[in-house]
Amino acid sequence: MSTPETPPARKIKQPPVLFAKTQSVIARVSALVGGPLVTYWNNPRGSVCGSDVIALNEILGKLGWHETIHLFIKSDGGSGQVSLRFVNLLRQHCRRLVALIPLECASAATMITLGADEIRMGPTAFLTAVDTSLNHALSPVDRDNDRVSVSLDELNRVIRRWRSEQHDSTENPYKSLFSFVHPLVIGAIDRAESLSVMLCRELLAYHITDEARAHEIAATLNSKYPSHSYPILLNEARKIGLRTTPLEPEVNALLLELNRLYSEMGQKATTDFDEIRAHGNEILNILEGPDLQVFYQHDKDWFYRSEERRWITMNDESSWRRIARIRGRLHRSIMHVA
Repeated sequence: MSTPETPPARKIKQPPVLFAKTQSVIARVSALVGGPLVTYWNNPRGSVCGSDVIALNEILGKLGWHETIHLFIKSDGGSGQVSLRFVNLLRQHCRRLVALIPLECASAATMITLGADEIRMGPTAFLTAVDTSLNHALSPVDRDNDRVSVSLDELNRVIRRWRSEQHDSTENPYKSLFSFVHPLVIGAIDRAESLSVMLCRELLAYHITDEARAHEIAATLNSKYPSHSYPILLNEARKIGLRTTPLEPEVNALLLELNRLYSEMGQKATTDFDEIRAHGNEILNILEGPDLQVFYQHDKDWFYRSEERRWITMNDESSWRRIARIRGRLHRSIMHVA
């Protein structure tokens, strides 16, 4: 009989690593744009996180300094504070930064583009609002017993709706709201909102010297839009005050091909042992430059604990992994990032 610690023996599925194919596309894009290309891609289950900066430093350390660096970004977002660190590191390796956006570039990824001198957007590209949501230790839980993110904009809209419909009531709306959202969560989100505006201003300051203009753009991205995921297309980005131009069709086509290859690498590779035991392999974040690819791969056992209604992980060997071409030969290694 199997136990959670010893799942049945079965060949573990592995996601494909398509280094040769992605390197070929990167070389073609670099030739078209006239400079080096650095790529940053997130699986929908990945995010902008702190260790990405260490991975980026690995790529840039090999790339060196260039007049212009082109950055391909595809991400649903993550940590805004990491976005500032990400851009700060890039700007130490170039005088001019150009963001290439063929698809979604949301939330914290939008914040990364704010640090670019120019944003080139394809027909299917979009940025989003950057209003803050927070996953707090005291956040409400969903049906799977996981903590959910809470947005300050959502809370403010609940309060405004309450007051518009209960204008004769003397009852404090927060009294009812506290039954669902802990007051410390609301305080933390309010502080995070101020931080978000500040981060946007800091990022824009890399290429906009007019502080009033930078503040206006930051305030718009943080408070104008009714939805955190509202798609900001090229023309709307121009109205905000961002320097955006259309992405060249040939470059856009190649970046979509690169996204297809990364999506193939990022597919779920789940090995099911039975209804409560499985092994998951999945590449979440990929960064790449000439002759070097770095990616983070989930590699762990899963066990469903029915009394808690949640999956727990065991035998976790998830790590950053590195593939480099050195003198024509491929070298694979684990990157130890604490």
